[in-house]
Amino acid sequence: MSLFRIPDAAPVPEPLETAPAGSRHRARFHTLTVSEVRPLTDDAIEVSFSVPAELAHAYDYKPGQYVALRVHLEGAEVRRSYSLCRPPAPATSGGTSLSVAVKRDEGGLFSTWAQTELTPGFEIDVMSPQGTFTSDLAELDGAHVVGIAAGSGITPLMSLAHHLLEASATTRFTLLYTNKSTGDVMFLEELAELKDRYPTRLVLHHVLSREQRTAPVLSGRIDEQRLRTILDTLILPTSVDEWFLCGPFALVDLCREVLADLGVPREHVRFELFTTGDAPAERGPRPVEVHKGEKAYRIEISLDGVSSTVESPVDAHESVLNAALRVRPDAPFACSGGVCGTCRARVIEGSVTMTENYALEPDEIERGYVLTCQSHPTSDRIVVDYDV
Repeated sequence: MSLFRIPDAAPVPEPLETAPAGSRHRARFHTLTVSEVRPLTDDAIEVSFSVPAELAHAYDYKPGQYVALRVHLEGAEVRRSYSLCRPPAPATSGGTSLSVAVKRDEGGLFSTWAQTELTPGFEIDVMSPQGTFTSDLAELDGAHVVGIAAGSGITPLMSLAHHLLEASATTRFTLLYTNKSTGDVMFLEELAELKDRYPTRLVLHHVLSREQRTAPVLSGRIDEQRLRTILDTLILPTSVDEWFLCGPFALVDLCREVLADLGVPREHVRFELFTTGDAPAERGPRPVEVHKGEKAYRIEISLDGVSSTVESPVDAHESVLNAALRVRPDAPFACSGGVCGTCRARVIEGSVTMTENYALEPDEIERGYVLTCQSHPTSDRIVVDYDV
């Protein structure tokens, strides 16, 4: 029996997912069973899910992508996004598996529950893999790739490093990984094993902010001065073909600005945020009432080939996603903070303004794509297409 399954509020036809591995699927949930919960540190665990053979195609993914988890806690729906920390494995007749790493956040509802209550056998709704924090492996064959991560930002880089090193005999990977102390390093043994397997092609630099290391440059918090020293002595930007940054906003923003100042083209710097500095939304959409006669925006939504219309009161100042969920509870979203990109859609008619954007590339915005969780209408009528 499923203890935490949340049925969709409205039945929607489920078209077959036949897209190639790692392509941008239409995000949808399926119920998966937890097969293993493994401790990584005192406050982090790895959670693995069994994927039955009939759903294996729905969970094809590229290294670096993420899944959203959906559970019911304290009487409300809670969604969280977590990067897949293992490289893709071919499906067998018995199915396949997925693994994510969950680190406890202070006051975090889901992460605290996962640390204390989650055990094998639980059933959780897991969204099909999403995300663009990845790259065409053919383009990186023989390249020098650098990953910079902090804390749980290591999870997508574990998958990327493992897959890139295994897929090519000439690709090199350098990892700069910062934590408070050795005890906080997630996947410490796995990283050491990976280093033993690829001793000449994998370089590891552990930076510890509260623990003294032999090299002074690797001891202390990564600020601009320390980062510039590292890029001047340990990781020369002129030797790097592609950069992957993952961690809190402050670190990622610092790295992007310093790399840009050193002449690294933006198109070769990929990034993903685990936090933006603001607390993520704990609950689902806020309720909004529409009263007859009040001024409202008209929002038309296309999702799975079905068109829906909803009125959004001007005074409510609600997002397009919030309005969409009132008529289409299956509209995709995960973080509601402009970070994950799950709620991505294209504005076909009308106009909106986005409050935040940490997920879309400039070329996507130019083509009319928006994050509906951060978008607010600026015209009387807008038409939004999730299927494009």
